[in-house]
Amino acid sequence: MLRNFRRQADTKLVLRVVLGVLLVASLVAAGMLLFPPGGSAEDLERELAKLQLQATAQRATLEKTRQHVAAVEMGRAEGDEFLSSYFLPSRSRAEMLLSQLGNAARESKIKEKERSVSIDPIDGSDTLSMMSITANYEGTYADLLHFVHEIDRSSSLMIIESLNAAPQTGTNVLSVAMKLDTFVRDDARLQ
Repeated sequence: MLRNFRRQADTKLVLRVVLGVLLVASLVAAGMLLFPPGGSAEDLERELAKLQLQATAQRATLEKTRQHVAAVEMGRAEGDEFLSSYFLPSRSRAEMLLSQLGNAARESKIKEKERSVSIDPIDGSDTLSMMSITANYEGTYADLLHFVHEIDRSSSLMIIESLNAAPQTGTNVLSVAMKLDTFVRDDARLQ
């Protein structure tokens, strides 16, 4: 009898444990049903909509960035083209400019006098320098205008920094002092 009593007590204990486990499992299942991991269907739909908006915004940002990159690359290409067109190598630049000035002077019938050339580095650039040409000429006012027009039509980028013209006494000839600036690049430093 004592054994039966113990068996019944053991059976009741096992049943209580099984019922307890089933109760805990039911509570966990009910909790997962009421509060699913990751949220409810509505929460998941809201999260999906939010992520889709973020993806759309990021695609738009990416497209703008691509447009900016294209604009920067186009600007770089145009800048390089400008440099190669107007900023000639320093080795040939002085001779070429002096030749152009000589041709312009002959074309405009203005008489060349002394001239000097100096090349100074540009602050902030390792590859660009400014070449200054100081030159003196003699000629009439019409010749001077024609000379300035020839310089303006030149394929080189020349900037007339200063031009002083003074009449010679008793004649219609002007003494002209001119300072021209242009830019040169040092291709050796680019490589």
